[in-house]
Amino acid sequence: MLIMIGANEKAITKILSRGVESVIEKDNLQKRLIDGKILRVKLGIDPTAKDLHLGHAVILRKLRQFQALGHQIVLIIGDFTAMIGDPSGRSEMRKTLTQEQIQKNMSAYLEQAGLIIDINKTEVRYNSEWYKDKNALFFLDLASKFTVARSLERDDFQKRIKEGHDIALSELLYPILQGYDSIAVKADVELGGTDQTFNVFMGRKVQRRFDMPEQDIMTLTLLEGTDGVHKMSKSLGNYIGLTETPSDMFAKIMSIPDTLMPKYFLLLTDKDMPDAPPKQAKQKLAHTIVSLFCSNTNADKAQE
Repeated sequence: MLIMIGANEKAITKILSRGVESVIEKDNLQKRLIDGKILRVKLGIDPTAKDLHLGHAVILRKLRQFQALGHQIVLIIGDFTAMIGDPSGRSEMRKTLTQEQIQKNMSAYLEQAGLIIDINKTEVRYNSEWYKDKNALFFLDLASKFTVARSLERDDFQKRIKEGHDIALSELLYPILQGYDSIAVKADVELGGTDQTFNVFMGRKVQRRFDMPEQDIMTLTLLEGTDGVHKMSKSLGNYIGLTETPSDMFAKIMSIPDTLMPKYFLLLTDKDMPDAPPKQAKQKLAHTIVSLFCSNTNADKAQE
């Protein structure tokens, strides 16, 4: 089945460029977008905390751009992989989450994601669907298709080794399981932040091992938090939650360093940074973002 998006060059250019760090394979993805083939576009989020924040909004907005062109977006809630924990960017092992903690964390995920994407048109999957009934032989067979040497090549593992920090065997399995998710949902494209580069590439490798067409991958620019230094993260306390009150969200955005404004405009709005004094530009930024999540009226009140 084809969808009539071939002539929408502006939208396709926006998908492939705005906030995007890299696309593999860009020519292939661009051709498929122009041809109008309906693509299955995958994004996985592990419920390691209860709230989504503006860092998640960056990638959800990109997912919405695909959805707006008629593609089938697939949101995977990693309720199984969250029990292992994504090692990306971690200097030490994550604390193991219980199933009860995971259920509590993900209770409002769809409501929050629905502030950005159309949940009713989204294929929502939980990766426990395909993992909970697998036996040990499945995991042994899957693990046997990859080597420890290649898994340890990732930068965060190399850093841990140099600093004398442990790496759990389960952490080596995490990217392989995320990769197998792409098989389970038959993904054509996978989105991820630049910190997810190793994991999304693994999706291509797993598909190759199972003789499936390899997904194209798109990595997006990471958003720094209110400290202006580190990636937005709830554990670092530098995040701006999607469900914060309009006044709190407005105030937090006003507190970011001026140097971050161009990136916030680029990643969280459809506007370019205005040629205005810093305070006025930041008020415009805060008003625009609060309007997206809390309505224009609430943004007006928050600014007052």
